[in-house]
Amino acid sequence: MKGFIVFEGCEGVGKSTQLRFLEEYLKESGQEAVFTREPGGTPLAEEIRQLILTKQMSAETEAALFAAARCDHIDNLILPALREGKIVVCDRYIDSSLAYQAYARGLGEDFVCKMNEYALKNCMPEAVVFLDMDPLHSWRRQKGKVVENDRIEKEADEFHLAVYKGYKALAEKNERFLCIQTDVDKNVTAGRIIEALKKRGIIS
Repeated sequence: MKGFIVFEGCEGVGKSTQLRFLEEYLKESGQEAVFTREPGGTPLAEEIRQLILTKQMSAETEAALFAAARCDHIDNLILPALREGKIVVCDRYIDSSLAYQAYARGLGEDFVCKMNEYALKNCMPEAVVFLDMDPLHSWRRQKGKVVENDRIEKEADEFHLAVYKGYKALAEKNERFLCIQTDVDKNVTAGRIIEALKKRGIIS
């Protein structure tokens, strides 16, 4: 949908930092935007987020909970904001479900797409900013940091590599992906993102 931007990438590759840079740019340039995240963004979806991140569950249950949170998020935040003419920038969306559940969990794209049929039919992003960085060499890993109370973050290296391979496969076949190489200088990465979004005509 026009004005809907999603940021994707593996754990610890700097999404939060780049989202902050984009938020500052849009605010300074007078472009009204709503920043949100998945799972989360609404009170109900934030409650589901806590279940996903802290409770052990099957891959199928995990995929279903992501889809349920997404449905509430779309209805109560994303679509209303887009209808008001605002830019919506979301930290993760459907491609996270595909990379993490379809590829890394082995559920397959058909299963995950069926589970997310409502999102796929009613609210697809205009662009996906993919921070292309190997998760085993992420900024967070380089600093030796670990996010507490996040069972997905704590998965084995093989899982995170499978997520990365999933993202790369999605990027190859989806024009909505803007693959951004990260740089040690965070401002350089931010500039690449802004220029890519400008070329798409999504921001000015």
